[in-house]
Amino acid sequence: AVRAQANAKELRPQEGDRFVRADGENKGAVVKLDDLKVGGPPVTVMPQDPRDGTVRDGSRLNQVLMVRIDEAKLQPDTKSRSAQGVVAYSAVCTHTGCDGLSWDAGKAMFKCPCHETEFDATDGARVVAGPAPRRLPALPLKIVEGYVTAAGAFTSRAGVIQT
Repeated sequence: AVRAQANAKELRPQEGDRFVRADGENKGAVVKLDDLKVGGPPVTVMPQDPRDGTVRDGSRLNQVLMVRIDEAKLQPDTKSRSAQGVVAYSAVCTHTGCDGLSWDAGKAMFKCPCHETEFDATDGARVVAGPAPRRLPALPLKIVEGYVTAAGAFTSRAGVIQT
């Protein structure tokens, strides 16, 4: 049972997972739609199995950036993965694996603190500046009983892909 729980903590977000805050004074609180205001700020969250409460925090690759954006500003592909304007992306840069991305609300961009790659949150976290070789993996979302939940897996592998 201990091994199964350890493995569950390392699994990437699964369809149906809820999300809990990863840091701050509300660490561990489950994220509801009403907690997220249009325009941000984004929150860093970790997936949580709703059946047994296991938080999937066994890998830093499970960190997710979640932010609510005016739906009219979302590109069609991004909007199709969003839930009432809430979008979610891997919180780990695809360049060298840095985390702690900052947020520019005016541009709706995430910016990596290590090498300054900018990712457009309205357009599937597309790289608009900097050395990252690919966009941040997106996580499709849905709202279930007021909670933000995963509607599927990341669109691509989280983190750095070695070539």
